[in-house]
Amino acid sequence: MSDAREAEEPGTKADEPSAKAEEAGAEAGEPRRSNEGQDDGGRRKYGPLGTTLVIIPTYNEAENIKPIVARVRESVPDAHILVADDNSPDGTGKVADELAAEDDHVKVLHRKGKEGLGAAYLAGFRWGIEHGYGVLVEMDADGSHQPEELPRLLTALKGADLVIGSRWVPGGRIVNWPKSREFISRGGSTYSRLLLDVPIRDMTAGYRAFRKETLEGIGMDEVASQGYCFQIDLAWRAIKAGFHVIEVPVTFIERERGESKMSRDIVTEAAWRVMSWGVGSRVNKVLGRKDSTES
Repeated sequence: MSDAREAEEPGTKADEPSAKAEEAGAEAGEPRRSNEGQDDGGRRKYGPLGTTLVIIPTYNEAENIKPIVARVRESVPDAHILVADDNSPDGTGKVADELAAEDDHVKVLHRKGKEGLGAAYLAGFRWGIEHGYGVLVEMDADGSHQPEELPRLLTALKGADLVIGSRWVPGGRIVNWPKSREFISRGGSTYSRLLLDVPIRDMTAGYRAFRKETLEGIGMDEVASQGYCFQIDLAWRAIKAGFHVIEVPVTFIERERGESKMSRDIVTEAAWRVMSWGVGSRVNKVLGRKDSTES
């Protein structure tokens, strides 16, 4: 069973991004709308964001968790942080508990074991929604996602349902990746974009901000995918459900400490699931049937 330190119920009054967030958003330039065919033409009225919960899944990230939590707290002081730890053998969960004991903005979700990135995020999303958070953010523990860029994502979310921190739109970039890894990432996004017929440039991006209504509307209980495929799955579900998705350029920096969780199995899963979804969607379109929501 999973357990977590109880969160204080976020207030009913929305915690909007700070003035620093507004300034950062203005400097970022115009975000790229990824589902331009579903543009609301400015007619849709978005409600206040509510309190932000930054979900950080961990497995053997004891060296990284303190620095990333400190950077999030500095960048978006009003946000809360949920460390979702998969019973890390290196004591990450204990370090997270110590942080939570010192700071009531930090919460810890202890999970029974290593079940994959997708399962950790889904558990974090459910926990956050149950505790009244209005915005759920995905962020890696290893520092590859820059917390200093989070205010720009939150500013963009004021006019969207899902904001993706994109490496492959103008202004986005990657630091310290080998060419082989960049090829896999670019290739995976292009492969997914073509097969699923969506305009998102960075389908595998893992730095995202969701409104809770978006997560509630995409069939989370039917998501079974993991790793890179999990990110593709959620983005595609959001677009199919008619949600407004925006990409904001970010800088991705390869981890300096610890080991990457990327594996051949993760890439293989993404390849066959995306192929299955893409072919199935085209067949359903020809037959006039609705796409299945099962992963």
